[in-house]
Amino acid sequence: MLILGIETSCDDTAASVVREGREMLSGVISSQDRFHRKYGGVVPEIASRRHLETVNLIIDEALECAGCSFDDIDAIAVTQGPGLVGSLLIGIMTAKALAYVYSKPLVAVNHLEGHIFSSLIGRPELEPPFLSLIVSGGHSDLIWVNDYCDYEVMGRTRDDAAGEAFDKVAKYFNLGYPGGPVIDRMAKEGNPEAIIFPRAKMKDNRLDFSFSGIKTAVVNYVRNTSAAGKNRGIKQKKGKPEVIEIKDKKLMADILASFQNTVVGMLLDNTLAAAEIKNTKTIVIGGGVAANSCLRRKFREAAEKEGLKLYYPEISLCTDNAAMIACAGYYRIKKRKPGQCLALTARANLPVT
Repeated sequence: MLILGIETSCDDTAASVVREGREMLSGVISSQDRFHRKYGGVVPEIASRRHLETVNLIIDEALECAGCSFDDIDAIAVTQGPGLVGSLLIGIMTAKALAYVYSKPLVAVNHLEGHIFSSLIGRPELEPPFLSLIVSGGHSDLIWVNDYCDYEVMGRTRDDAAGEAFDKVAKYFNLGYPGGPVIDRMAKEGNPEAIIFPRAKMKDNRLDFSFSGIKTAVVNYVRNTSAAGKNRGIKQKKGKPEVIEIKDKKLMADILASFQNTVVGMLLDNTLAAAEIKNTKTIVIGGGVAANSCLRRKFREAAEKEGLKLYYPEISLCTDNAAMIACAGYYRIKKRKPGQCLALTARANLPVT
């Protein structure tokens, strides 16, 4: 079975052809980073327009790279949500048009579901049940995967996602967008134990996350350091009072390393607690932050210590991509044969369960 996946939930336009849910024949992504960089984040209107301009070209390229045509495709899978409504609509309307014209089944996929299954691609041995941590710019979720299409949300962020915290701290220091890769690179030169930032813990659900306070903790540390006479090259960027420049490279690296270590520590603590509750030895991590080198190292060390099996997607499959949507769509089709779903519409806050 060949599935054409289409993903336009945020600012990446992606298409992919996947065979039998596990073998990626093609994966094409058009990134919009350069269009949003000067704004320090994704601008929904710009994202929608770029999707509209590129989606058909990306689909054609994915089919060409896979060496097939629409006649060979068995079904089309598209992201229904969550995400930016305008972006989602471009992918959905395109998928609906193709399904109608070529008389192909159309299956709606949850974006989070895609991230769960991104680690399955190329790994025929990985099967449910397992615990999944989805950690990206928009999501930080702990999901128990009992079976294909059978999920239980064990924990989620109450406010900012982990990736969002990375972007906000990077913006505060004028490091550029997206912030995650920049912080990951610069933090390698710092001491992750130099500064102890507070970790938020929920009273009513200890598996939930909160990352809104970590940026505030970073800001307060910088202000207190400057106020205490330990200026070390700290100054506000001219014309941008919300942006700080630090000339002391060692201080900058220590702040970023300590910040990153705190975020990863919160993710690791809750994940290990959830694994203990479910008595599972298999943990699957997906989402853009899954590419972070500190996260991979810390989780790998914990897995070796606790005797856990740990799975990550390939780096290219950590960020938003269409192969994961095609993979999830394949298993939805296996569960129930879909129709064309021409009444399908975008759902910005689509829950995974």
